Amino acid sequence: MARGDLVVFNVAMGKMLDGDWASSDRFYCAIVTNAVAPAADTATPVLGDFTEVTADGTYDTGGLDLGTLADLVTVSGSTVTVDSTTNPTWAQDASNGTTAYYAIVYNYTDAGKDALCYVDLGGPVDMTAGDLTITWNGSGLMTITKAA
Repeated sequence: MARGDLVVFNVAMGKMLDGDWASSDRFYCAIVTNAVAPAADTATPVLGDFTEVTADGTYDTGGLDLGTLADLVTVSGSTVTVDSTTNPTWAQDASNGTTAYYAIVYNYTDAGKDALCYVDLGGPVDMTAGDLTITWNGSGLMTITKAA
């Protein structure tokens, strides 16, 4: 996996398709260390499986709100796109963490905080040395296209 790659957790695809998540569920982006590296085949990925950077400076526990599932999902013909208009940004601060390795997008509303996907930040990223901004791909976080 290369820096900047977005990987969807395998089990998250099923949760989206079987209606496990409600359109009103809110999704957040959290920053985690490399204490436990995420992998697509993690059996039941939840935010608690990973170690968040210290909540200090401009980083708050849980990360930043990306919107509801209804905000993130659009349908056009036979293609579903999951995207966010929010590019999460944490301003440089002397109290921020210095060991940011991954960004985890997860269902904040869900009691277990089920994870949807993650991005390799190419860490360690020192959030005291500069702003950390995640800019989503112009085509969206992911697309699902129904075969004809």
